[in-house]
Amino acid sequence: MKQIGNLAIVCAQRPDVLMQIYGGTVSIHVGEGPERATLSTAWEDDDAIQDMIRELNFGRYAAHPRKKEEGAA
Repeated sequence: MKQIGNLAIVCAQRPDVLMQIYGGTVSIHVGEGPERATLSTAWEDDDAIQDMIRELNFGRYAAHPRKKEEGAA
């Protein structure tokens, strides 16, 4: 249960991520449309939540920096 606050902070910084807590489960929805991925776990499972944070920061669902358009300063 200690990691759920850290997960909330990571999600709040990403406009493409929705965090939902309902019925003892925390779910993370990443992306839009048919490519949207959902990760879920029990809200008190700190190890699984830490894995979710790692995926959002460094793994498969990490935010990719936007490339500057050519000619833009």
